[in-house]
Amino acid sequence: MKISRVIGSTISTIKSPRVMETKLLICRETDATGTEEIGTSYVATDLVDSGVGDLVLTCHGSAARQTTITKETPVDAVIMAVLDHLEVDGEVVFRK
Repeated sequence: MKISRVIGSTISTIKSPRVMETKLLICRETDATGTEEIGTSYVATDLVDSGVGDLVLTCHGSAARQTTITKETPVDAVIMAVLDHLEVDGEVVFRK
């Protein structure tokens, strides 16, 4: 799993029927505190109705296809949780 921020959304009218009913959002991984974006952006299938600006947990690779919504679909990343707060080394570093 990765801590990421939703930084944008996608619109696609032509796509695989297996992902037709899903929302695809653009994410970027963050550091452990959720404040600094690191790495490159990627698209993830949203399972929890998150939105731009949300700090989320994402799951990647074959594990992303282990939900009832994504089973046997061509996805590589899913948003599986919206974070309410983060605690690192006993200190709350993020609160929604």
